[in-house]
Amino acid sequence: MKIKRSERLVDMTDYLLNRPHALIPLTFFAQRYDSAKSSISEDLTILKRTFQDRGIGLVETVPGAAGGAKYIPYILKEDADEFMDEVIEILNNSHRLLPGGYVYMSDILGDPDKLRYLGRMIATQYLNQRVDAVLTVATRGIPIAQAASSYLNVPLVIARHDTNITEGSTVSVNYVSGSSKKIKRMTISKRSLEQGANVLIVDDFIHGGGTINGLTSLIEEFDCNLVGSTFFAEGAYQSGSQAVGNYTSLVKMEDTNDGNMRITKGNYDEKIFGTSK
Repeated sequence: MKIKRSERLVDMTDYLLNRPHALIPLTFFAQRYDSAKSSISEDLTILKRTFQDRGIGLVETVPGAAGGAKYIPYILKEDADEFMDEVIEILNNSHRLLPGGYVYMSDILGDPDKLRYLGRMIATQYLNQRVDAVLTVATRGIPIAQAASSYLNVPLVIARHDTNITEGSTVSVNYVSGSSKKIKRMTISKRSLEQGANVLIVDDFIHGGGTINGLTSLIEEFDCNLVGSTFFAEGAYQSGSQAVGNYTSLVKMEDTNDGNMRITKGNYDEKIFGTSK
């Protein structure tokens, strides 16, 4: 039974939003709503304009028999800046300072609404790049990596410090922790990554560079390609820290002379939006 256009638009919006980067054939929508392809094309034109005007993302249409529609999430710079200003204000509360110079941020990385914004920001940077998997290390980086993998619609791969029998055969690497200078080990299942896959590293914090170098070594073990690295927060590097190369950070944490921690913008303006701070 045919349904009204307004109902089609609501259902199409929901369907596309829940399947980012997936190409949905026009035939599928035509059969789903018992409508002509010409009507579906008109609906998609409305969605395309609305999504772009509202900063929700892009709706790309691919012509031809094998074509269809694809939703590609992104976030506008002004929306990202407004959100990050709010996050930075929260993090700069002196009550969040923990012993050892750390800042409590687990509530932010556990807030569903904030994670959605963070996931969209990370996905925006890779708008025109192919990403096949998101790689993180247990455990604090999992929520933000999951948010990114959801908006990129790719598998999440979690490296662990111990071997789990349910993972089957594994690949392990040893690395030197950038903060403690101790030798640590991380491992992932041999089935986690396909050879030649494009892998994005996402984690909660980068300080000494040891973790990212360990994750990079794992990617190399699979003959995969590192497309980028994104971290929620970066700390000021200490003398002797390892080189970490190119990465994106959303906030930056720096010690102040009075023993507090100052939180400022990371380098995301340049890396994601191509502008300076």
